Amino acid sequence: MIRRPAVAGSFYEESPERLSSQIRDFIDEGAEKQEALGAVVPHAGFVYSGKVAGAVYSRLLFPQTFIILGPNHSGLGAGASIMAHGEWDMPLGTVQIDSELAQAVLKSSRTLQDDYRAHLREHSIEVQLPFLQYLGGSFHFVPISLYSHELPVCQDVGSAIAKALKDYPGRVTLLASTDMSHYVPQEVAEAKDKLAIEAILNLDPEGLYGTVLKNRISMCGFAPTVAMLVAAKKLGASSATLVRYMTSGDINRDYQRVVGYAGLLIK
Repeated sequence: MIRRPAVAGSFYEESPERLSSQIRDFIDEGAEKQEALGAVVPHAGFVYSGKVAGAVYSRLLFPQTFIILGPNHSGLGAGASIMAHGEWDMPLGTVQIDSELAQAVLKSSRTLQDDYRAHLREHSIEVQLPFLQYLGGSFHFVPISLYSHELPVCQDVGSAIAKALKDYPGRVTLLASTDMSHYVPQEVAEAKDKLAIEAILNLDPEGLYGTVLKNRISMCGFAPTVAMLVAAKKLGASSATLVRYMTSGDINRDYQRVVGYAGLLIK
């Protein structure tokens, strides 16, 4: 199965040359690299969220394998979907799925289904790959897309990832792809996003889940982030750092309807 780009030319440049130039503008070449169990990264168009994503990836010591969890905006496919075979054809080259690791995660989960349909039109995982290709060169990945928002599903997916990685020989970084508050005034986004960010910094997946629901935070990828935190804690995560936060208003100066973007590292 070859998965073609869904948002090349809209969320990011389609030409390899222009895409490389676009990413280069977001990279801090002097940033100190660090090993991380996980990260939270945004997935909007690069014009809006590229600075936050670039700040995170500039500081990440790249492994050979990533597990990328993102929300399913389209509603296609299974509620909890893993694509366990194939490759993603991207402007900067082809990226292979780590089928052995994907199968191990799938085998350990009660809720995940091997279903490529959820990934066909979804951008949240796709937009991470150009950064990884530009900075990390050759790597493999496992894509997991969550439409389901139930806490037991998030816990199951996170536990399955942790179980699969217990016996995995290489180093793996978990990426949770999410934007924060959507289309609210700047001050509302900052206040609500701060609550969600504090739960992530506390490595509290259940706390994040409850905070998002209680405060009605329109964080589209909160379920993947909860699952990532569950896995990271089981794998020994002990600290988290906020790398950068900004909103779309910082780019277009419209502070009445902003989208928030947060970048964090989990160690």
